[in-house]
Amino acid sequence: MYESLTVSRPVPRLDDLRVSRMTVPGCSWGPPPGALALASGEVHVWCATLDQPTSQFLRLAQMLSADEHARADRYCFTRDRQHFIVGRALLRVILGRYLDVEPDRLRFAYSYHGKPSLAEPFGSGILRFNVSHSQGLALYAVARDRQIGVDLERTRPVDDLEQIAERFFSPREHAALRALPTQMKHEAFFNCWTRKEAYVKARGDGLSLPLDQFDVSLGPGDPARLLHNEREPQEVTRWSLQELTPAPGYIAALAIEGHGRQIRCRQWTA
Repeated sequence: MYESLTVSRPVPRLDDLRVSRMTVPGCSWGPPPGALALASGEVHVWCATLDQPTSQFLRLAQMLSADEHARADRYCFTRDRQHFIVGRALLRVILGRYLDVEPDRLRFAYSYHGKPSLAEPFGSGILRFNVSHSQGLALYAVARDRQIGVDLERTRPVDDLEQIAERFFSPREHAALRALPTQMKHEAFFNCWTRKEAYVKARGDGLSLPLDQFDVSLGPGDPARLLHNEREPQEVTRWSLQELTPAPGYIAALAIEGHGRQIRCRQWTA
Protein backbone atom coordinates (compact mmCIF):
# COMPACT_ATOMS: atom_id res chain seq x y z
CA MET A 1 0.00 0.00 0.00
CA TYR A 2 1.57 3.27 -1.13
CA GLU A 3 0.39 5.21 1.92
CA SER A 4 2.78 3.14 4.04
CA LEU A 5 5.31 1.60 1.72
CA THR A 6 6.86 -1.20 3.78
CA VAL A 7 6.54 -4.23 1.53
CA SER A 8 9.15 -6.86 2.46
CA ARG A 9 11.09 -4.31 4.50
CA PRO A 10 11.40 -5.37 8.16
CA VAL A 11 11.50 -2.01 9.93
CA PRO A 12 10.21 -2.26 13.54
CA ARG A 13 7.57 0.17 14.78
CA LEU A 14 6.24 1.13 18.24
CA ASP A 15 3.45 3.35 19.52
CA ASP A 16 3.94 6.87 20.81
CA LEU A 17 0.98 9.17 20.39
CA ARG A 18 2.51 12.29 21.97
CA VAL A 19 2.89 15.11 19.48
CA SER A 20 5.79 17.52 19.78
CA ARG A 21 7.70 19.79 17.40
CA MET A 22 9.14 19.41 13.93
CA THR A 23 12.69 20.33 13.04
CA VAL A 24 11.69 22.66 10.20
CA PRO A 25 12.64 26.24 11.20
CA GLY A 26 9.53 28.18 12.10
CA CYS A 27 7.34 25.11 11.73
CA SER A 28 5.34 24.20 14.82
CA TRP A 29 2.24 22.13 15.30
CA GLY A 30 -0.80 24.30 15.69
CA PRO A 31 -4.50 24.28 14.86
CA PRO A 32 -5.41 25.12 11.26
CA PRO A 33 -6.61 28.63 10.49
CA GLY A 34 -10.28 29.27 9.91
CA ALA A 35 -9.74 29.70 6.17
CA LEU A 36 -7.51 26.95 4.84
CA ALA A 37 -5.50 28.05 1.79
CA LEU A 38 -2.61 26.29 0.07
CA ALA A 39 -0.37 28.51 -2.04
CA SER A 40 1.57 27.06 -4.96
CA GLY A 41 4.87 27.59 -3.13
CA GLU A 42 3.78 25.80 0.05
CA VAL A 43 3.72 22.26 1.36
CA HIS A 44 1.37 21.54 4.25
CA VAL A 45 2.13 18.63 6.59
CA TRP A 46 -0.60 17.39 8.91
CA CYS A 47 -0.07 15.16 11.94
CA ALA A 48 -2.90 13.08 13.38
CA THR A 49 -3.41 10.26 15.85
CA LEU A 50 -5.26 7.22 14.51
CA ASP A 51 -6.68 6.08 17.86
CA GLN A 52 -10.01 7.88 18.04
CA PRO A 53 -12.98 7.62 20.41
CA THR A 54 -15.68 5.20 19.31
CA SER A 55 -18.12 7.95 18.38
CA GLN A 56 -15.52 9.67 16.22
CA PHE A 57 -14.45 6.37 14.65
CA LEU A 58 -18.01 5.51 13.65
CA ARG A 59 -18.49 8.93 12.10
CA LEU A 60 -15.27 8.67 10.12
CA ALA A 61 -16.02 5.13 8.96
CA GLN A 62 -19.15 6.36 7.17
CA MET A 63 -16.99 8.45 4.83
CA LEU A 64 -15.22 5.50 3.22
CA SER A 65 -16.13 3.95 -0.11
CA ALA A 66 -17.05 0.30 -0.54
CA ASP A 67 -13.61 -0.59 -1.90
CA GLU A 68 -11.93 1.10 1.07
CA HIS A 69 -14.07 -0.92 3.49
CA ALA A 70 -13.11 -4.04 1.53
CA ARG A 71 -9.44 -3.15 1.94
CA ALA A 72 -9.97 -2.57 5.66
CA ASP A 73 -11.53 -6.01 6.00
CA ARG A 74 -8.30 -7.62 4.79
CA TYR A 75 -6.52 -6.66 7.98
CA CYS A 76 -6.32 -9.53 10.46
CA PHE A 77 -6.12 -7.42 13.61
CA THR A 78 -8.86 -5.07 14.76
CA ARG A 79 -6.48 -2.26 15.68
CA ASP A 80 -4.82 -2.31 12.25
CA ARG A 81 -8.22 -2.33 10.57
CA GLN A 82 -9.41 0.62 12.65
CA HIS A 83 -6.22 2.57 11.97
CA PHE A 84 -6.67 2.07 8.23
CA ILE A 85 -10.25 3.31 8.40
CA VAL A 86 -9.37 6.39 10.44
CA GLY A 87 -6.33 7.12 8.27
CA ARG A 88 -8.32 7.01 5.04
CA ALA A 89 -11.18 9.03 6.48
CA LEU A 90 -8.86 11.74 7.76
CA LEU A 91 -7.22 11.90 4.33
CA ARG A 92 -10.68 12.52 2.87
CA VAL A 93 -11.45 15.18 5.48
CA ILE A 94 -8.17 17.03 4.94
CA LEU A 95 -8.37 16.97 1.14
CA GLY A 96 -12.05 17.90 1.31
CA ARG A 97 -11.18 21.06 3.23
CA TYR A 98 -8.79 22.20 0.52
CA LEU A 99 -11.29 21.44 -2.22
CA ASP A 100 -14.40 22.58 -0.31
CA VAL A 101 -15.96 19.19 -0.98
CA GLU A 102 -17.70 16.74 1.33
CA PRO A 103 -15.19 13.97 2.24
CA ASP A 104 -17.37 11.08 1.11
CA ARG A 105 -17.64 12.54 -2.40
CA LEU A 106 -13.94 12.18 -3.13
CA ARG A 107 -12.72 9.35 -5.33
CA PHE A 108 -9.18 8.08 -5.76
CA ALA A 109 -7.21 6.73 -8.67
CA TYR A 110 -3.99 4.72 -8.53
CA SER A 111 -0.91 4.71 -10.72
CA TYR A 112 0.60 1.56 -12.19
CA HIS A 113 2.83 1.31 -9.10
CA GLY A 114 -0.01 2.06 -6.69
CA LYS A 115 0.50 5.74 -5.88
CA PRO A 116 -2.90 7.31 -5.06
CA SER A 117 -4.21 10.53 -6.56
CA LEU A 118 -7.57 12.26 -6.76
CA ALA A 119 -9.86 10.94 -9.47
CA GLU A 120 -12.17 13.03 -11.63
CA PRO A 121 -13.88 15.40 -11.23
CA PHE A 122 -11.31 16.40 -8.61
CA GLY A 123 -8.27 14.87 -10.30
CA SER A 124 -7.05 17.80 -12.35
CA GLY A 125 -3.53 17.05 -11.08
CA ILE A 126 -3.17 20.34 -9.22
CA LEU A 127 -3.53 19.00 -5.67
CA ARG A 128 -0.92 16.38 -4.77
CA PHE A 129 -0.74 14.41 -1.53
CA ASN A 130 1.06 11.60 0.22
CA VAL A 131 0.50 9.72 3.46
CA SER A 132 2.57 7.71 5.93
CA HIS A 133 1.69 6.16 9.27
CA SER A 134 3.41 4.29 12.05
CA GLN A 135 1.04 2.47 14.39
CA GLY A 136 -1.07 5.25 15.78
CA LEU A 137 0.57 8.32 14.25
CA ALA A 138 0.02 9.56 10.70
CA LEU A 139 1.48 12.29 8.51
CA TYR A 140 -0.32 13.82 5.52
CA ALA A 141 1.62 15.99 3.06
CA VAL A 142 -0.29 18.19 0.60
CA ALA A 143 1.03 20.47 -2.16
CA ARG A 144 -0.01 22.07 -5.44
CA ASP A 145 1.67 21.36 -8.77
CA ARG A 146 4.53 19.46 -7.15
CA GLN A 147 5.05 15.76 -6.53
CA ILE A 148 5.68 14.97 -2.87
CA GLY A 149 6.39 11.95 -0.70
CA VAL A 150 6.47 11.47 3.05
CA ASP A 151 7.65 8.62 5.26
CA LEU A 152 7.31 8.17 9.03
CA GLU A 153 9.05 5.62 11.24
CA ARG A 154 9.13 4.93 14.98
CA THR A 155 12.74 4.55 16.06
CA ARG A 156 13.90 1.71 18.29
CA PRO A 157 16.90 -0.59 18.57
CA VAL A 158 17.28 -2.88 15.55
CA ASP A 159 19.38 -5.96 16.22
CA ASP A 160 20.21 -6.69 12.57
CA LEU A 161 20.63 -3.03 11.59
CA GLU A 162 23.78 -3.47 9.52
CA GLN A 163 22.43 -6.56 7.76
CA ILE A 164 19.31 -4.64 6.72
CA ALA A 165 21.46 -1.72 5.59
CA GLU A 166 23.70 -4.01 3.56
CA ARG A 167 20.66 -5.46 1.81
CA PHE A 168 18.70 -2.28 1.08
CA PHE A 169 21.06 0.70 1.27
CA SER A 170 23.56 1.73 -1.38
CA PRO A 171 27.24 0.76 -0.86
CA ARG A 172 28.03 4.40 -0.09
CA GLU A 173 25.27 4.64 2.52
CA HIS A 174 26.23 1.33 4.09
CA ALA A 175 29.85 2.45 4.38
CA ALA A 176 28.78 5.78 5.92
CA LEU A 177 26.62 3.96 8.46
CA ARG A 178 29.41 1.56 9.44
CA ALA A 179 31.80 4.47 9.96
CA LEU A 180 29.59 6.13 12.58
CA PRO A 181 29.98 5.59 16.33
CA THR A 182 27.66 2.90 17.67
CA GLN A 183 25.49 5.38 19.58
CA MET A 184 24.69 7.27 16.34
CA LYS A 185 23.90 4.32 14.10
CA HIS A 186 20.22 3.85 14.93
CA GLU A 187 19.32 7.47 14.26
CA ALA A 188 21.36 7.40 11.05
CA PHE A 189 19.65 4.17 9.97
CA PHE A 190 16.18 5.68 10.32
CA ASN A 191 17.32 8.95 8.72
CA CYS A 192 18.43 7.00 5.69
CA TRP A 193 15.37 4.78 5.60
CA THR A 194 12.79 7.57 5.77
CA ARG A 195 14.60 9.77 3.24
CA LYS A 196 14.87 6.93 0.74
CA GLU A 197 11.23 5.93 1.18
CA ALA A 198 9.97 9.51 0.88
CA TYR A 199 11.92 9.97 -2.36
CA VAL A 200 10.65 6.71 -3.86
CA LYS A 201 7.07 7.57 -2.89
CA ALA A 202 7.34 11.06 -4.35
CA ARG A 203 8.58 9.68 -7.67
CA GLY A 204 5.76 7.13 -7.74
CA ASP A 205 8.05 4.28 -8.79
CA GLY A 206 7.06 1.84 -6.09
CA LEU A 207 9.45 -1.08 -5.81
CA SER A 208 10.65 -0.59 -9.40
CA LEU A 209 13.38 1.79 -8.17
CA PRO A 210 15.84 -0.28 -6.08
CA LEU A 211 16.82 1.42 -2.85
CA ASP A 212 20.49 0.68 -3.45
CA GLN A 213 20.55 2.68 -6.71
CA PHE A 214 20.61 6.11 -5.09
CA ASP A 215 22.27 7.80 -2.12
CA VAL A 216 20.88 10.10 0.57
CA SER A 217 22.55 11.80 3.51
CA LEU A 218 22.12 10.00 6.82
CA GLY A 219 24.47 11.35 9.49
CA PRO A 220 22.71 12.78 12.57
CA GLY A 221 22.74 16.55 12.20
CA ASP A 222 23.47 16.44 8.47
CA PRO A 223 20.90 18.23 6.27
CA ALA A 224 18.59 15.84 4.44
CA ARG A 225 19.73 15.63 0.81
CA LEU A 226 19.56 13.42 -2.22
CA LEU A 227 23.26 12.91 -3.01
CA HIS A 228 23.27 10.74 -6.13
CA ASN A 229 21.03 8.69 -8.40
CA GLU A 230 22.92 6.00 -10.28
CA ARG A 231 20.39 5.77 -13.11
CA GLU A 232 19.39 9.44 -13.35
CA PRO A 233 22.12 11.81 -12.09
CA GLN A 234 19.99 14.88 -12.91
CA GLU A 235 17.54 13.89 -10.17
CA VAL A 236 19.80 15.50 -7.55
CA THR A 237 18.83 18.97 -8.77
CA ARG A 238 15.15 18.09 -9.19
CA TRP A 239 14.34 17.07 -5.62
CA SER A 240 14.74 18.49 -2.13
CA LEU A 241 14.50 16.52 1.11
CA GLN A 242 13.49 17.72 4.57
CA GLU A 243 13.91 15.94 7.89
CA LEU A 244 10.87 16.03 10.19
CA THR A 245 10.46 15.02 13.84
CA PRO A 246 6.70 14.92 14.47
CA ALA A 247 6.85 13.26 17.92
CA PRO A 248 9.39 12.03 20.45
CA GLY A 249 10.97 8.82 19.21
CA TYR A 250 9.81 9.30 15.62
CA ILE A 251 11.75 10.26 12.51
CA ALA A 252 10.15 11.34 9.25
CA ALA A 253 11.23 12.75 5.91
CA LEU A 254 9.56 14.81 3.21
CA ALA A 255 10.59 14.69 -0.46
CA ILE A 256 9.51 17.64 -2.59
CA GLU A 257 9.82 18.19 -6.31
CA GLY A 258 11.76 21.44 -6.70
CA HIS A 259 13.38 23.74 -4.17
CA GLY A 260 12.42 26.72 -2.04
CA ARG A 261 9.12 25.30 -0.82
CA GLN A 262 7.70 26.77 2.40
CA ILE A 263 6.64 24.01 4.78
CA ARG A 264 3.74 24.62 7.17
CA CYS A 265 2.85 22.09 9.88
CA ARG A 266 -0.60 21.48 11.26
CA GLN A 267 -2.03 19.22 13.92
CA TRP A 268 -5.34 17.65 13.05
CA THR A 269 -8.03 18.11 15.68
CA ALA A 270 -11.47 16.58 15.39
